[in-house]
Amino acid sequence: MGQLNRDWSSGVGLRAALCVFAVVLVAAAGAESNEDRVADLLYMRSQSKDGVIRLDDNNFRRFMSTTSGPRPYSLILFFDASQLHANTELKLVEFRKEFGLVATAYANHNKGTEAEGKVFFCDLEFKHMQGVFQMFGVQSLPHVRSVASGSGDQKASEEMNHGEYPRTAEGIASFVMAKTNQQCGPIARPPPLSKRQTWALAILVLLATPFAVKIMAAPDSPLREPRVWCGGALLIYFFSVSGGMHNIIRKMPLFMQDRANPDKLVFFYQGSGVQLGAEGFVVGFLYTLVGLLIGFVTHLAPLIRSKILQRLLMITVITISFMAVRKVIALDNWKTGYWIHAFWPTRWT
Repeated sequence: MGQLNRDWSSGVGLRAALCVFAVVLVAAAGAESNEDRVADLLYMRSQSKDGVIRLDDNNFRRFMSTTSGPRPYSLILFFDASQLHANTELKLVEFRKEFGLVATAYANHNKGTEAEGKVFFCDLEFKHMQGVFQMFGVQSLPHVRSVASGSGDQKASEEMNHGEYPRTAEGIASFVMAKTNQQCGPIARPPPLSKRQTWALAILVLLATPFAVKIMAAPDSPLREPRVWCGGALLIYFFSVSGGMHNIIRKMPLFMQDRANPDKLVFFYQGSGVQLGAEGFVVGFLYTLVGLLIGFVTHLAPLIRSKILQRLLMITVITISFMAVRKVIALDNWKTGYWIHAFWPTRWT
């Protein structure tokens, strides 16, 4: 009887050890499966031109699956439809380029780090993924959605609200950082001109230089008129302080449509990462106004003989300049949330 008890006890111990070993093997297989999926996603991203992975139905279900364990990465999905690319109002092509800029920035910023395999940017084509579109309830485009790591339920995903995040690379990056807590890195935009275009422009300038010099050297040339140079200087100044180059490079719209009220237009966007064309023009106008008033005070006011008129003009200029500068500061405070406080030096109090 004692021998049977010992045999039974040893059998139970052997079975328990086998069960533990099986659990360890299953867990290892699940971890290995996740590692394989991450490795495949990294490879597919490296083969993409802009870091965005094009998913088909099989790949999507494989990378979304959680049967082998919680998914260790987040997916940022861009829902696309090639048949709508011609629709200029949607601007799908432009938005897809902005999405690619964020994917490239994330890949470059986190290359070789632990965060390299934490977030993957993917796009889905409607023709081949209609079931997925229906699964996520995508009714309109453009549509960007974040699927959190570890979740296998599409209901746990979150849509990018275009009223909260603008349709720019910076807006997408803010959305990704808010949902994944991962840094995307600086957005590197391609130059406006390619190398061929730059060389062609340089050759054109060289060929046109002799003709331009001849026109400038002519006695009746408009380029000898000081008013022309003054007007050109004002235009360049206004273009610089209004953020005109920023709007051109980033293709910022003049205004946006209010998502909460489609009949309302938004000319001023609250957020330091976005500057609409309208608010840039307003700030540029206020800067230009102050500059013109300073020029008036330093060049034209001294020519006025009446001291009373001079003082009245000076008070008016100071008042208008103060109001303009105050408006610019208030707009900056409203956009960034940082407030400027006046203070007196300690030795003055």
